[in-house]
Amino acid sequence: MNDTFLRACRLEPTDSTPVWFMRQAGRYMSEYRAIRARHTLLEICRQPELAAEVTLQPVNRIDVDAAILFSDLLLPLDPLGIPFDFVKGEGPAIERPVRSADDVRRLTRFEPREALEHVLATIRLVRRELDGRVPLIGFAGAPFTLASYAIEGGASRAYALTKGLMYSEPEVWHRLCETFAEVVSDYLLAQIEAGVQAVQLFDSWVGALSVRDYREFALPHTQRIISAVAGSGVPVIHFGTGTATLLEAMTEAGGDVVGVDWRVALDEAWERIGTDKAVQGNLDPTLLLGPVHRMLDGAEAILRQAGGRPGHIFNLGHGILPETPVENVQALAHFVHARGA
Repeated sequence: MNDTFLRACRLEPTDSTPVWFMRQAGRYMSEYRAIRARHTLLEICRQPELAAEVTLQPVNRIDVDAAILFSDLLLPLDPLGIPFDFVKGEGPAIERPVRSADDVRRLTRFEPREALEHVLATIRLVRRELDGRVPLIGFAGAPFTLASYAIEGGASRAYALTKGLMYSEPEVWHRLCETFAEVVSDYLLAQIEAGVQAVQLFDSWVGALSVRDYREFALPHTQRIISAVAGSGVPVIHFGTGTATLLEAMTEAGGDVVGVDWRVALDEAWERIGTDKAVQGNLDPTLLLGPVHRMLDGAEAILRQAGGRPGHIFNLGHGILPETPVENVQALAHFVHARGA
């Protein structure tokens, strides 16, 4: 098996810099658009054969060193009693937002090996289809990000409702996040049992917090998840966006790898995180929309900042954008392998 990615997670030397891309399966690929023309996003997530097919599409076309499970971080909300759907052009819409102590009390604990068995079936199917080519990464959402969706009723820019509950009713907030931490811990362990070889904890919106608020309202719950998974033996990647001010606190929360976005230089981020951890990142996804030479210059700068040290996993600072040309993604992966050797 190509274990370059896993070795980098463990800070072991590699022959070349491993590369994979967040949202490497998705709307920028014609194969995915063909499936989406016939099925909703949730239908794909809930049908293992379709989810496995989409997971494998980028592995078959792009020289990546890891596959990431095609799923959605909101999937645990529905069995908890927070139904949602995706509205075209608007993203996720929560049917009944969680905004009070009573709403939190009504949430239903569930067994992920039953309620989310379709995800685990996808993992088993993908592992068989991969046949050892590259490792498979599983993932879940961190409590702050899940809570922000549940409270706001969907995506947000200011997180006013989220922070309003957080500040005015901290006990309710912590009960909600404790629930998410418990569910996500079990869910990730179930994914590992099903066969994923690494997991990524997405705290996509945590950059909305100050360092002080992160330590009080997010860190304990994220730390609980990472601690629960740490004994499994698989690497844990801890990722958020807009986190240039939070890197030290995120490092305290744990994980073998810390994901870095494009708003901070990789070498500066690594120094702040500590060289005892691996780092993942951190090209601006919009560079893949421009001239190829500029995209490759950006990648060259990141590889230079990494300095050839063991423990660098090349990735974007966030997901591939839908309008990205596939050939640019292919060229970037090839370039990283050639220059990162």
